[in-house]
Amino acid sequence: MKVTGAELPFLPLRQRLLPSRLTGLSVALLKATALEIAILAGHLLLYPSGITQERRGTPALPPPDAPRLPTGTKPPVVLLHGFIDNRSVFVLLRRNLAQHGRRHIESLNYSPLTNDIRAAAELLGRHIEDICERTGRDQVDIVGHSLGGLIARYYVQRLGGDLRVRTLVTLGTPHAGTKVIPLMSAHPIVRQMRPGSEVIEELRKPAPDCRTQFVSFWSDLDHLMDPLETASIDHPDLLAQSVQVSGIGHLALPVHPSVAAGIRQALDFEETQARPAAAAAAAAAAAAETGGLTVA
Repeated sequence: MKVTGAELPFLPLRQRLLPSRLTGLSVALLKATALEIAILAGHLLLYPSGITQERRGTPALPPPDAPRLPTGTKPPVVLLHGFIDNRSVFVLLRRNLAQHGRRHIESLNYSPLTNDIRAAAELLGRHIEDICERTGRDQVDIVGHSLGGLIARYYVQRLGGDLRVRTLVTLGTPHAGTKVIPLMSAHPIVRQMRPGSEVIEELRKPAPDCRTQFVSFWSDLDHLMDPLETASIDHPDLLAQSVQVSGIGHLALPVHPSVAAGIRQALDFEETQARPAAAAAAAAAAAAETGGLTVA
């Protein structure tokens, strides 16, 4: 005998009241929200530890008898936080990258009083010149969360930073502008993150000679991106790949282990001058290995 849902009054109430697709979405949203709250609580505890800039230094030289790594691999990684945040947001990602062979990682703080993306991008450029001088490397990789990704993209695309940045990975960055929380538009830098702002329009301009490889991670449950797809890069002149992350929110992007694995895949992709098809293959490999990631 075939049993239908109507004959099972003990089914969970949500399953009888909501369509299955909405039920699945609501459960995923509840889980993502709970995770965001937990991450926020942990981050608030760590926040004071990241207020000051980290100590800089020249990396120690390996012993003479140590095995030599190829000089063309693994440039320094620069981590750049989001709006009203600091370097403490990258505690777990930094540890993850270090455990997988990244020897030189630096987290940069920009002032919470920063009110211009372009000025922050110029300051980022000076930091990167200093890092290259101290490490003896010609290029760095950057991972930027939210506003940090937008600052890094402006530096790369509008200030000639593509000479210094091999790969730029962005996490929940409003590349086309976000309309969320209109009341926050009183802050100048929030206005610059709105669709149609001068900064967003500058990033739409042609960039035919840009050398940097871009990889943008965006989530289907990112409550700070409106529309959601604004966190993916869509520019005809940029060698860019977007990776969709399912089931996590904005704060989880720099914390979640699957995203960290995808970031490592993106940073380990050596061919910065590769064609889009090759870049897509690298992103697809990241998706296959981590689960929950989809090449968009």
